[in-house]
Amino acid sequence: MKAINSLDHLIESLRCLPGVGPKSAQRIAYYLLQRDRDGAAALAAALMQSLETLRHCQRCNTLTEADICERCLSPQRDASLLCVVESPVDMNMMEQTLAYSGLYYVLMGRLSPLDGVGPRELSLERVLARASDGVVKELILATNFTNEGEATAHYLSEGARARGLSVTRIARGVPVGGELEYVDPGTLAQAVRERRSLA
Repeated sequence: MKAINSLDHLIESLRCLPGVGPKSAQRIAYYLLQRDRDGAAALAAALMQSLETLRHCQRCNTLTEADICERCLSPQRDASLLCVVESPVDMNMMEQTLAYSGLYYVLMGRLSPLDGVGPRELSLERVLARASDGVVKELILATNFTNEGEATAHYLSEGARARGLSVTRIARGVPVGGELEYVDPGTLAQAVRERRSLA
């Protein structure tokens, strides 16, 4: 069995990225080595720095350089609202709406029994304990509308209700600017079920 060389090792390492298969990994590796060696060096340095300096916020679990992130320390945030999201990317999307000014808890995943991810692996009891701190008045579940995201939201809502917490789920339905003829039937059905009064 021949030893793996550095090029093969680079290509195999790039496959850890989501959506990057063998061909894409090979293309990226050759591009970086042939056309952008400075970019490759900067990427390697940024990765190493991030691995050394970033850790999980002790309050919301997102990635930060400090023990507690700036968002959790901000006096401008409404501490009575706690929004649960699956990833830091989801949290950033919520922030871009400018419609939410509360605090967050980032799960860093979702329940997925087939992948061996259960409540213990996601530390869901920690989320519920955080929501039961006496300051939080409403737990907002903003997990994705996948089977796993729905299962995660259901687990958290059951646990929160058992603790007497107010729980809400972000709505879903027809997108802003969407035309009904182009909306899939499942989304339209959900929009009808979640309709609200205008009075």
